[in-house]
Amino acid sequence: MFKPSKNLVLGASLLAGLFFAGSVMAQAADAAAAASAPVAAAAGAAGAAAAAAAEENPYGLSALWAQGDFVAKGTLLILVIMSMGSWYVIFTKLAEQAKLKKQAAAAKETFWSANTVAQGKDSLAEDSAFRFIAEKGLEGASKHTGLLGAVDFNEWVTMSIQRAIGNVQSRMQDGLAVLATVGSTAPFVGLFGTVWGIYHALVKIGMSGQASIDKVAGPVGEALIMTAIGLAVAVPAVLGYNWLVRRNKGVMEEVNAFGSDLHAVLLGSAKK
Repeated sequence: MFKPSKNLVLGASLLAGLFFAGSVMAQAADAAAAASAPVAAAAGAAGAAAAAAAEENPYGLSALWAQGDFVAKGTLLILVIMSMGSWYVIFTKLAEQAKLKKQAAAAKETFWSANTVAQGKDSLAEDSAFRFIAEKGLEGASKHTGLLGAVDFNEWVTMSIQRAIGNVQSRMQDGLAVLATVGSTAPFVGLFGTVWGIYHALVKIGMSGQASIDKVAGPVGEALIMTAIGLAVAVPAVLGYNWLVRRNKGVMEEVNAFGSDLHAVLLGSAKK
């Protein structure tokens, strides 16, 4: 009787222990869930608040355009137009410079290997700047008659080639004035928007009689945005202007070298 009773007591004790452990684990799980629920709710509320703040930001660009008057909108449009114009000039001038470099390489390969200047000219592309210079040089050498005959031939050919080179240089500098103008005036246009925004802030303070943050945050934010946009427009224009001027200098060195060599060839051909 003792042995079965002992097994019965052990079984009952094991069942009681399992039941107690299950109860403790269930209570712990409930406590953990209860503790994590406020944290999750708080995190969800914070995320929702952040999303709502991001979607309903009353001081962003959309609010600036929606709430700004005609002066603020006009200033912003002027800055956008200036930025678009400067980037257009930068990309188009880069393409022109790359094209002129290809024309210089073609002139080195084909022009100087021809038998005559006329044949070398015909070997170049129709829109090549080097062909234009060669045509003007040939024209100056062939039209040294009449009143022009009183001018020294060397000086006359030099003038013809220099005029052609000046024409090419002027064409390469087209648009750079736009970059210079944008780079020098965009900060002041943005500053005008800044002053206008501060003026609105002062007006709201005077009308409300109190300098609360909700009264001045909008106009001051508008002023800061205008300042930032003005600088963002001016900096690329200034950097692009300096970069393009430096590249133009390198390209024009090749053009001037071609003109000097052409001048020597035309003088040598005339002496023969």
